[in-house]
Amino acid sequence: MKSTKRIWQALFAVFICSFGVLLYLGSEIYQQAPPIPERIQSESGQVIFTKEDIEQGQLVWRSMGGHQNGSIWGHGSLLAPDWNADWLHREALASLELLAKAVYNQSYKSLTVPQQKYLQAQLQQDIRANRYNPATGEITVSENRAQVILSLSRYYQGLFSADPQFTALREQYALKEGVLKDKQRAYRLSAFFFWSTWATVTERPGKDISYTSNWPYEPLVANEPDGDLLGWSMFSIILMIAGIGALVWYHASLKHEPLPTPSKTDPLLSLDIKPSQRAVFKYFLTAIGLFLLQITLGGITAHYAVEGQEFYGYPLAEILPYAVTRTWHTQLAVFWIATAWLGTGLFIAPALSNHEPKFQKLGVNVLWVALLVVVLGSMFGEWYAAQQIWDLDTSYWFGHQGYEFVDLGRIWQILLLAGLLIWLALITRAILPALSDNHEHRPVVMVLFLSSVAIGLFYGVGLMMGKHTHLAIAEYWRWWVVHLWVEGFFETFAAAVVSLLFVRLGLIRAKSANTTVLFTTVIFLTGGIIGTLHHLYFGGTPTSVIAWGASFSALEVVPLALIGFEAFESYKLGQASPWMTRYKWAIMFFVACSFWNLVGAGVFGFLINPPISLYYIQGLNITALHAHTAFMGVYGMLGIGLILFCVRPMVSENYWNDKLLKYAFWTLNLGLAMMAFMSLLPVGVIQFNAVMEQGYWYARSPEIIHSAAVESLVWWRLPGDVVFAAGGGFIILFMLNALRSFLPQKTTPGLTLNQE
Repeated sequence: MKSTKRIWQALFAVFICSFGVLLYLGSEIYQQAPPIPERIQSESGQVIFTKEDIEQGQLVWRSMGGHQNGSIWGHGSLLAPDWNADWLHREALASLELLAKAVYNQSYKSLTVPQQKYLQAQLQQDIRANRYNPATGEITVSENRAQVILSLSRYYQGLFSADPQFTALREQYALKEGVLKDKQRAYRLSAFFFWSTWATVTERPGKDISYTSNWPYEPLVANEPDGDLLGWSMFSIILMIAGIGALVWYHASLKHEPLPTPSKTDPLLSLDIKPSQRAVFKYFLTAIGLFLLQITLGGITAHYAVEGQEFYGYPLAEILPYAVTRTWHTQLAVFWIATAWLGTGLFIAPALSNHEPKFQKLGVNVLWVALLVVVLGSMFGEWYAAQQIWDLDTSYWFGHQGYEFVDLGRIWQILLLAGLLIWLALITRAILPALSDNHEHRPVVMVLFLSSVAIGLFYGVGLMMGKHTHLAIAEYWRWWVVHLWVEGFFETFAAAVVSLLFVRLGLIRAKSANTTVLFTTVIFLTGGIIGTLHHLYFGGTPTSVIAWGASFSALEVVPLALIGFEAFESYKLGQASPWMTRYKWAIMFFVACSFWNLVGAGVFGFLINPPISLYYIQGLNITALHAHTAFMGVYGMLGIGLILFCVRPMVSENYWNDKLLKYAFWTLNLGLAMMAFMSLLPVGVIQFNAVMEQGYWYARSPEIIHSAAVESLVWWRLPGDVVFAAGGGFIILFMLNALRSFLPQKTTPGLTLNQE
């Protein structure tokens, strides 16, 4: 008991201290974010852009899909360029050409290397100087730079319109024809592109690095990594090794109690399934349906890397452009996994308390309808926003917010938060009796409840991003949602659920589950909360973010050092008793979750966590490699495992098809591995070499993305996609077959089930 109390105290301390640091650094980001000027003008007084142009340009970018049409500061989709790297390189080349004509009366390419280096030094002095005047709110640029800026503004206006001169390039970038139909919107978009690029090369006051810590890598303008990136990267590796050593030492020092002797029969067979729990089956069926739709959209999105506006010759982009399919693909990943876990909570809460409050089933059904309205409504709004029919305000409220994983319009975002609060209320009223009873596994139930509270409330931080919130601050709050809500509190919730399931099955002792879940939560949140900052290294944040983010994101890897033990223990529990064969494939999905946690979150995650490595590979296919293997491999596999555990006591033997689950398990895992190792990883390596060869812009250019090697590797992704899609098909077939157990005429003798 004393040991558990100390862990609770440690958990409380970690929570308070970590969020204190995170909020303090948030205030630092707010104060030191790149300034948005009132005007950008030339030395002669010509106004190029205004603050309104920049802020409205950011809204234009958001309305057309934002992160789904290339990237800004390295965040977004991978097919079109990073617009800051693209602008910066084009501006550098155009400026050098003007200087070459002025100084040598020759083209830049015809000059000798020393002459080119001399002009590069001249350019660097001009482009890196911070000419923002805080007193007037003006940025003054040289006449040459003003000329280049206006030229590039016309270039981007043509690219994002229907100008036939850029038709081939739009196809390579998977941009639909006439992305923007309004000339003023295109002009203002270029203003936003310039300002966000200005921040990447302009030095902070009193510093010799830019607002984005010299990201992206562009040798022409001396955007190169500084010593802090390397220093904090080395420190993070040392800290990770020390943390792993300490954890292994602690684990070895523990006294491992023998597992209890399992009962001779399945304890869940006698579970009194309540009407609200049976109603939850529709959540699981919906989750798998959304999963299948996500797989389909993922295949279409990946194919656009070869045919930017067509799908095997059909002009699909006229109906479903890349920005829409990728929006839906990433958003559905959150939706289907969240639906699976929300359904798990609604099933588990009454099971723990053996209590079903009045109207609980009605609440479950109403919430399911509400979730469908949010999912379908937000998808329609995002598609309609991409047509650029709405005004910018309407698009913001009902269409597309433009930020990856929180793309849905503000109204849908508010409704989703309301749905989560309803879910929390349903969970609370069902689980309260289990919280009030002083039973032996009460600490794990408390962790489950507290993580449910965090899930219900923390999505609300996404509302901190307003219509004109500064990009650096918007990214800060966005990663609170993506990292803390999705990756943090859902994972804590799942760990508690899995432990409680094993306790209920009599496979582990409640005392052991209490200690393990609490200790794991402490270790995970120690690195996980402040580790959020590793997403913000180059997002217009001060260098203190790099120091804290590098150090604590390294600690996120520490718990994964023992993941093999977790996988082996889960596998052993699956063999503990003959009746455990009923749960074999649910257990196997937990084992797969552990494997991908090590590979996707551990190996590939740490590959991009140190600042020096992320500096070169942010926004390349290596980050997509981590995203796919961690998100689907960990959270997706875990979600499927939870679904199977919850539906097992509700489905009769006649309709439980282990063969379909076996096929689903192996095809999903094999397909994910093929996708990762046959396509995403080798493409990422090619892009990394391109960065080192010429600069970040080159890795995201058509010369690389549409090179013969990369396009061949994109085609090599097809077998993995097909195998993975087959796994999704097997899962949906299994669920449809299991649905037959819920038909009125299909009663199952031997199971104690309350009929609806």
